[in-house]
Amino acid sequence: MRIANAGGRLKLLVDGGAVDVESASGGRFAATPQAVYGRFSEFRQWASTVGQADEAFDPVSAGPPAPDPRQVFGIGLNYLDHAAESGAPAPEVPVVFTKYVSSFAGPVGEVVLPDGSVDWEVEVVAVIGRTARNVPRERAWAHVAGLTVGQDLSERVLQRRGPSPQFGLAKSHPGFSPMGPALVTLDEIEEPDDLELGCEVNGHPVQRARTVDMIFPIPELVSYLSRIVTLYAGDVIYTGTPPGVGMGRTPPVFLREGDHLHSWITGLGELDQRFVRPPTPG
Repeated sequence: MRIANAGGRLKLLVDGGAVDVESASGGRFAATPQAVYGRFSEFRQWASTVGQADEAFDPVSAGPPAPDPRQVFGIGLNYLDHAAESGAPAPEVPVVFTKYVSSFAGPVGEVVLPDGSVDWEVEVVAVIGRTARNVPRERAWAHVAGLTVGQDLSERVLQRRGPSPQFGLAKSHPGFSPMGPALVTLDEIEEPDDLELGCEVNGHPVQRARTVDMIFPIPELVSYLSRIVTLYAGDVIYTGTPPGVGMGRTPPVFLREGDHLHSWITGLGELDQRFVRPPTPG
């Protein structure tokens, strides 16, 4: 099953098109995309009865498939080679930070470049499908609604400013957390622990890896987080980026005005962001 947020309305994607969930269900399920995660098991049963699409789906007009979660987590240094390029040892436990919903964006759009040095980080994004507390690793996938493509864009100057890292703020400028175009449930994914992901800048490949190389795979992340906090349906986890970020290059390379960032995960979809400068005052 694939679901999407089109114009702020929940859509079920079928047969190359879409079905408006509120209309097709006779109001049984709300139009608001975030609301579906609180009834995800029931919704999946209903979705299995839906036939053909009755409208087109355009990723250009799509929003994030989980637009308003109660909690947003980011995972740092979750690939060995990315830790190395960052000058850090491999972590012994997940490196966790928070992101802010105000940074969320859909899969296609423009991102205004703030002052500083803006870097790319393609990531698998997991959305929680039911409350998780003290979940063992072997049962963690059962608490995941599905996966989507994400970028954890990062402004490196602010990130490193001060006596301790400013991960949350540096990764939460407007538009810095694009995701989509759809949330894909695990039954649609042949190997959810081994997905190929990557991104390119202006057509030049900069990241390419497989999630099997994660230090802490998604089930371990869900289990670890659930032992410390309660994960709620609809919560979002940015699961970490592989090597190839701009900060790790010699010399470092960062995104500039006019750049096009294309990101992809096999079986999940693609993102496209273009970077612009803020308009001149006056």
